[in-house]
Amino acid sequence: MKSLTTPIMLGCQVLLLSLGSPAFGADDDTDQDGKLERIMVTAQKRVQNAQEVPISITSLNAEQLSTFGAAGQDIRALSSRIPSLQIESSFGRTFPRFYIRGMGNTDFDLNSSQPVSMVVDDVVQENPILKGFPIFDTDRIEVLRGPQGSLFGRNTTAGVIKFESRKPTQAFDAYVKGSYGSYGTTNLEGAVGGGLTDTLSGRISLLDQRRDDWIDNKAPGYEQNNQLGGYRDSAGRVQLLWQPQTALNVLFNAHFRDLDGTPRVFRANIIEAGTDNFSPYYDRDTVYQDAASRAKQTVKTHGGSIKIDYDLGLYTLTSITGYESAEAFSRGDVDGGYGASYLAEMGPGYIPYTSESADGLPDHDQWTQELRIASNELGRLDYQAGLFYFDESLSIDSFNYDESGVQNGYAYQKQDTKAWAIFGSVDYDLTPDFKLTGGLRYSHEKKDFVAQRLVSPSNDGATPKLYANPSDGEISWDLSGVYNLSSDTNLYGRLAKGFRAPSIQGRLLFGDEVTQAKSETLYSGEVGIKSDILDNRGRVNIDTYYYQVHDQQLTAVGGGANYNRLINADKTIGYGLELDSQFAITNRFLVTAGVSYNHTELDDPSLAIAACSSGCTVTDPLNADGNALIDGNPLPQAPEWIANATASYSYPFASGELFVFTDWAYRSKVYFFLYESEEYQDQYLLEGGLRAGYRWSSGSTDYELAAYGRNINNDNSRTGGIDFNNLTGFVNDPRVVGIEFKANFF
Repeated sequence: MKSLTTPIMLGCQVLLLSLGSPAFGADDDTDQDGKLERIMVTAQKRVQNAQEVPISITSLNAEQLSTFGAAGQDIRALSSRIPSLQIESSFGRTFPRFYIRGMGNTDFDLNSSQPVSMVVDDVVQENPILKGFPIFDTDRIEVLRGPQGSLFGRNTTAGVIKFESRKPTQAFDAYVKGSYGSYGTTNLEGAVGGGLTDTLSGRISLLDQRRDDWIDNKAPGYEQNNQLGGYRDSAGRVQLLWQPQTALNVLFNAHFRDLDGTPRVFRANIIEAGTDNFSPYYDRDTVYQDAASRAKQTVKTHGGSIKIDYDLGLYTLTSITGYESAEAFSRGDVDGGYGASYLAEMGPGYIPYTSESADGLPDHDQWTQELRIASNELGRLDYQAGLFYFDESLSIDSFNYDESGVQNGYAYQKQDTKAWAIFGSVDYDLTPDFKLTGGLRYSHEKKDFVAQRLVSPSNDGATPKLYANPSDGEISWDLSGVYNLSSDTNLYGRLAKGFRAPSIQGRLLFGDEVTQAKSETLYSGEVGIKSDILDNRGRVNIDTYYYQVHDQQLTAVGGGANYNRLINADKTIGYGLELDSQFAITNRFLVTAGVSYNHTELDDPSLAIAACSSGCTVTDPLNADGNALIDGNPLPQAPEWIANATASYSYPFASGELFVFTDWAYRSKVYFFLYESEEYQDQYLLEGGLRAGYRWSSGSTDYELAAYGRNINNDNSRTGGIDFNNLTGFVNDPRVVGIEFKANFF
């Protein structure tokens, strides 16, 4: 177990640093008088001041995003850097799983449904592979906490993560950025944009991230240095903005991603039985695998969208057409070791049997269409209404391999999903200081699913084709009010209902059953206060919330049968509080701090699931069948506490300025599964970042040279586990330090 004094001591250092030390980016968040700039968001599909939106929301700007991803990190770099946001993955860079206020889904199937929706440039990204798209040349990210079912639809019971790319303008600007760090980590990116004609502007953005293999394999007979952990991840985006007249804007967006690397590195028996300590077998730079030479992960995605805005004066018509497609394949050593109990040798520790598997997404297509009309500040009453259509088809292949790497199992899944919705929202000013907002949406979804096992790893033979055809429609809504206590302080309250459509789990390699989870509904209430203080040099937003989930969709992952099953919990309760704050000590010295407390609790006395078969110590009571009763447990991967802080400072020097930036993110204990055990948990994770350098201007170009460090305290934490074979786990990235150069052209 990690010493609890470590996070306390480091937390004190962060507090002292934030009170007396500085960071980069202060000028981007403050005006010339050192006051905080307004943060404009589109959380309600209108451009609004975040302080006036009756939603618990956090926004990160381009500089913050660039800093957090300095070492080529993927979207998981945002985990715990926003209150109530946790992100983890057992796939690595390709398949992030998001949790807001404790609500998420630990399912690793390529068909899994998540209660946190991702919207990129106004297009929903439904399949989990799409949600791993790299972050680059991004204007901002908005995290909307709580159900967002009225404007954003189904599968948003926990919230929405909304990305906005930097858009083309008539003004020329460009940048190039390159960095090099530990483990041969390189990050190259750049963009150029400007006017092409009087009515057409464009922007091209490119990214290339790489890391060398850095993990040694020391399994007897399979020894090889620097065999795992590397990747090459490339992405690009092209945008064209056509404005043939003042009232008409047409934005074209095309993008792609191409990833080639190794999958998540699983480590056999890295947990000491009966404890949550790392075992003597564990070394971050070393594994003992007999299938490491065959580990492979590839992802290719591409897509595009057309957004049309037509201003009619009193109203604006909007059409958003989107297309996304993905292909993926990932093969890895799931048991994380070598050999097995029935072979001549095994290790490290006891390996009951070998497990090497792969999942592929050979075919995937998604089409979306939204039509919307919105009024343009008519007076006391404003509204918007729209229609939405979603059409997705996908195929999934699952493979298993014997101890020699020869394929001995194959199953497939195919699913077509069609969904549609009609929605509307109304804002009404009851008084100059009190505004009400109400939203209503009807969503309907139908899935057609078929799965079959053709080759069984355990010689059980093929299954017949198994079908599922769930269909459901539901109304979601929200009602909120904002009261202007003063020119700088707003008090708000919000009630909302969210809806997640039925889900299907059909991984048949080791099972003969397709399971379904019926629709999930969530009822939420929150109140909060948003305040600009100290003559706009400080900003403090606080909210508290309570929710109940009925028929929550849960995934019983793993267990002795190595089989995923979908279940519904009768009820889940969650409550907590969230705080966001910023303080401009001077126009060159900015500090931020955020904290959240999230309590989650399953309320279903009869709900029981299969627990681990790997010699772990289950602490839940067991029923007559030997299954763990999980009533009263917290949700998996749901830390009670998340805290973050940053401090930035710049100092004039010569013809430019010196700057330094530090950021810290903490999350408290998490359990990896629905059941509780001594082994499958992690006490805390605390990671710090540091960036320091010099920036200057010459002519129409700004330059920046910096040194950076991510996870500078080299926190060593487990972020997940595999429970069906041995005490397998996986860990966070190690410390990475490097240098970075950037040039902005105007």
